[in-house]
Amino acid sequence: MGPVRGSKRKRKLEKKVFGDGEPTGVTSEQGSADWWDDFSRRITGPLSLSNGLDKFESVFKVSRKTFNYICSLVKDDLMAKSSPFMSTNGKALSVYDQVAVALRRLSSGESLVNIGESFGMNQSTVAHVTWRFVEAMEERGIHHLRWPSTETEMKEIKSKFERIRGLPNCRGAIDTTHIMMCLPSMDPSNNIWLDRERNHSMVLQAIVDPDMRFRDIVTGWPGSMSDSSVLRSSGFFKLCEKEERLNGQKIVLSEGSEVREYIVGDAGFPLLPWLITPYQGKDLSASKSEFNKRHFATRMVAQRALARLKEMWKIIQGVMWRPDKHKLPRIVLVCCLLHNIIIDLEDEVQDEMPLSHQHDSGYRQQMCGTVDKKAFILRDKLSRYLSGRLPP
Repeated sequence: MGPVRGSKRKRKLEKKVFGDGEPTGVTSEQGSADWWDDFSRRITGPLSLSNGLDKFESVFKVSRKTFNYICSLVKDDLMAKSSPFMSTNGKALSVYDQVAVALRRLSSGESLVNIGESFGMNQSTVAHVTWRFVEAMEERGIHHLRWPSTETEMKEIKSKFERIRGLPNCRGAIDTTHIMMCLPSMDPSNNIWLDRERNHSMVLQAIVDPDMRFRDIVTGWPGSMSDSSVLRSSGFFKLCEKEERLNGQKIVLSEGSEVREYIVGDAGFPLLPWLITPYQGKDLSASKSEFNKRHFATRMVAQRALARLKEMWKIIQGVMWRPDKHKLPRIVLVCCLLHNIIIDLEDEVQDEMPLSHQHDSGYRQQMCGTVDKKAFILRDKLSRYLSGRLPP
């Protein structure tokens, strides 16, 4: 399977939330309130209530409201099979049971064995239920990952970015992270997955808005590829080069000085007319140093988004044991969708998460020497503007 990219499909964002009730189409016997009371009593082993995990959010990393909304998205797909999944006591798994299993697997990163023991089912059932959930979310939740299309939305994004540290007309922040894998070193074909830190990994590239929402992702490429190479292989790059993206309204800094829309990224990316990177080198001027500070503060939203993604969905945080490299990009995509759903539904769970920017611990900063002349001039204009010394 090739790299997974953010979908271009536009769907109306479903904002209907079901509170503490039940998703449409689920019987009253499976209502979430009664379901959780029963389910919490069934939890055993590491998740038993004696360990203090008696709060819904502690087990699933989402609120009841968000959980019900996710159930409403996938219920038809999860219940479509004529042969339902069963627990070890012979009881058919409800929609709530299946979503609970999948969310716990994705959010905790625990083994299939541990989750099966806690939830009263065998590890094969845990694996199949989780994968069916991933397939359903790919189709039913993809509208939560989209590039902004309305003028109102684009203006709001640029305004929020400018409020961070003053960068005008900025549409996004880009960054990459590595999903680490444990692969057999004796197999030469696995060398393609060795990154610069000698880890087997898969790359996730993400473009983020000021609310830490993923707007475009690319994943599936091996860790041996540089940030610049992953970018150039992406559909986003091709659209920008053809001026079919980041082609909105320009702003005038002073007479004759126009600035187009752009995104910001670190030194691992090329300096392009639509991708602004920081100044490099020592002994920078005061205006360039100030620009770098503002640039860093602005692009931090991407680092924080990736850090939160891995913290919330721990299945992609640690080292995955011999994962299916065709399925892993789809799992990463669904984790990104769940990340966005939490933001879109204004789930209070996110407020309890600490803000961090450490998502690739142990990885050194990549450097890309590609510099576009027009982008070089544009960056200088921005630098002088922000320092208040742009000539009329």
